[in-house]
Amino acid sequence: MRLKHELRHLFHRFGIDVVRYPLHDPLARTVKLFGYHHVGCVVDVGANDGGFATGIRDLGYTGRIISFEPLQEPFKSLHRKTVSDGNWDAFQCAVGDDQIEVTINVSGNAGLSSSVLPMLDAHTDAAPSSRYVGIEKVKQERLDHMLPKLGVFTEDRTFLKIDVQGYERAVLDGASESLANGAIVGLQLELSLVPLYDGAMKYGEVLDHVQELGMTLMGLDPVFADPRSGQLLQADAVFFATG
Repeated sequence: MRLKHELRHLFHRFGIDVVRYPLHDPLARTVKLFGYHHVGCVVDVGANDGGFATGIRDLGYTGRIISFEPLQEPFKSLHRKTVSDGNWDAFQCAVGDDQIEVTINVSGNAGLSSSVLPMLDAHTDAAPSSRYVGIEKVKQERLDHMLPKLGVFTEDRTFLKIDVQGYERAVLDGASESLANGAIVGLQLELSLVPLYDGAMKYGEVLDHVQELGMTLMGLDPVFADPRSGQLLQADAVFFATG
């Protein structure tokens, strides 16, 4: 035990901290999966201020990150975080199934619940601060168009994280070629256990769709519950190709 403390103190002198790999943490388990499945690129759609990307960096992921965030204020924070990271690029645009202009409904909770889709009462009743407070018109791109332009190819073994508040279907449709040719080997998607956005896929539809892509559920993290009842409303699910 003493030797362990002495070694840790020595590392601290060089600005290095040694900690136990926290596999009780869902994000740490996801990063562990990155290594097991040889992920070389993470595409972060709906990046907000870069919290997900910062988290995987802190947990040891050193590969390429490409973040997409459409809203002005979160993108400013996101861009500042990428300046000192030469392997992290950020682009201010929405991601969907066509190259068009879309209107984003901006939520009051620092943009975290913003969406192209209308928000339903089940969401606002559980989290009143998430109500829409404005709109922003932004350009939208398709991943099948963007990824080759950015030099992302099949051999990079890309993980696609999608946090778009009910707009998952459009993002997946716009990445259909990348999913079919094996360029994308893993996914993180939000599962809404009750309808939260008008027009969003139900959780069963998401699971069926991902199974058709040949991917298996490998991680599940509860993220949003109704504080009045304790009912789980939304969870993050991680999938990887098994073929």
